Amino acid sequence: MHEGTGFTPARAATGDGRAHGFSTLAVHAGQEPDPLTGAVVPPIYATSTYKQDGVGGLRGGYEYSRSGNPTRTALETCLATLEGGTRGFAFASGLAAEDTILRALLAPGDHVVIPDDAYGGTYRLFDKVAARWGVRYTPAPITDLAAVAAVMSGGTKMLWIETPTNPLLNIADIEQLADLAHKNGAIVVVDNTFASPYLQRPLALGADVVVHSTTKYVGGHSDVVGGAVVAADAAIADALAFHHNSMGAVAGPFDAFLTLRGVKTLGVRMDRHCDNAELVAEFLAGHGKVAEVRYPGLSTHPGHDVAGKQMKRYGGMVSFRHKDGEQAAVDLCARTEVFTLGESLGGVESLIEHPGRMTHASTAGSVLEVPADLVRLSVGIEDADDLLADLRQALG
Repeated sequence: MHEGTGFTPARAATGDGRAHGFSTLAVHAGQEPDPLTGAVVPPIYATSTYKQDGVGGLRGGYEYSRSGNPTRTALETCLATLEGGTRGFAFASGLAAEDTILRALLAPGDHVVIPDDAYGGTYRLFDKVAARWGVRYTPAPITDLAAVAAVMSGGTKMLWIETPTNPLLNIADIEQLADLAHKNGAIVVVDNTFASPYLQRPLALGADVVVHSTTKYVGGHSDVVGGAVVAADAAIADALAFHHNSMGAVAGPFDAFLTLRGVKTLGVRMDRHCDNAELVAEFLAGHGKVAEVRYPGLSTHPGHDVAGKQMKRYGGMVSFRHKDGEQAAVDLCARTEVFTLGESLGGVESLIEHPGRMTHASTAGSVLEVPADLVRLSVGIEDADDLLADLRQALG
């Protein structure tokens, strides 16, 4: 099993005061047995308000569930521990998390550098929402340190990184980019959705903020929508906390419960996702109908060495370009049987999609437009032989 040479595994103390590894923390961090009943799973606190012990006397620190809920606290504590951050925040969606970062840490007139192959929803948020509020942005190839440096100005307040990127699976060197950004006075935000904290820990590499769509690998079962933010230091955490409460796009207790259930098996799921994705990528790389495979685990991938330095393994996402063009790529997506045609990713089931017409349609006509012949796979945890057979018959 590959393990990146520069990867820093999660180790932190739980209630017994000893340092533990990732999967132990995923099961226990923020999740002490209930002191009243001994329940080993944090309850769903389906309440909007809390009895106070006198005016201003908050019992356990809770007053209203937008401001705080014990089920959500358990999830936030666990995610902050896994990412090695000061404090975590759980949101109603990944984009709600992203929007809160922008509102909390930027002001009208500020400039942001974003990837030139960012997720379509992130691009839409910058281009159609934040731009109207006065935030300026410039797309840049984040695989090229010099290109990023060239577009950073005196007003650049934030560098936004995805790695691996969605859907082209480019790899950014977090440590080098963080050093560059900090020298220019900019905050570094890393979208860690594709890697998850099991495979990559951006805060240990110098990032200031990590954001997730927990809908994906963190939740892992395609049954709950959510987002999360983890901050490295207290000042940023305080700003995020104020806007988290003030803007109100918080995770509800049922969603927090489901996401926390998913977190417990993140390590074992990610290992299976990676095992299967490696086999799928190797199969596609040798198929005559495939023009190019985008998977950082392949030695031919331009970001292979950087990924090996900062990731534990290479992830469960694989993208490839169909040799026969756009229509062939679209037709392929309709022919798979085990791979389900659908948006989203990171669940236990394998998904296939055409980014140009689906998840990244919002980038059409922009510098972020994705290749028309591109197919994206979210490789699930099914039997690898079944996945390979399905792709073999679909490719013909």
